[in-house]
Amino acid sequence: MPKAIRFVLQALNYAVFMALVWYFSTSPPYRQLAEDQAVIALAFSHAGERREECRRLSQEELAKLPPNMRIPMDCPRERSPVKVELFLDNELVISETARAPGLYEDQGVDVYRKVKIPAGKHDLRVRMNDNVRIQGPTYTHEQTVELEPAQLLVVDFKKDMGKFIIR
Repeated sequence: MPKAIRFVLQALNYAVFMALVWYFSTSPPYRQLAEDQAVIALAFSHAGERREECRRLSQEELAKLPPNMRIPMDCPRERSPVKVELFLDNELVISETARAPGLYEDQGVDVYRKVKIPAGKHDLRVRMNDNVRIQGPTYTHEQTVELEPAQLLVVDFKKDMGKFIIR
């Protein structure tokens, strides 16, 4: 087969392939959100409180330990699970309980959940409990939010400030 015909057929092959790629990249149209929807994302990292408080070892307990392990305070490493709930107009939309990872369950948890909601004005309430020794939420936040269509609202938690941040 002559070289010229091979190049023409190869160009035709590439053109057909590129036409197929172009068509399927634009059709059918795909939308992640409906025209009147917005998204709320609950996203934060947090380490729960210790499951048990530190306690002072008695002299008898210290004497039983090897000399290189005689630390006067015994602090268990295990952390409480983090339970977070997000209510929208008094309806529970996100409920997550995250156990601390790690061999001793002593690391922080990463929470990321998102939910599609109708755009408009909503009452938002977030509750979190990060301490198994306390009944009920240890942190709460309530706010009225106005969401535009296709808006992303992020609910974050800042431990150093001790509160939820809504952006």
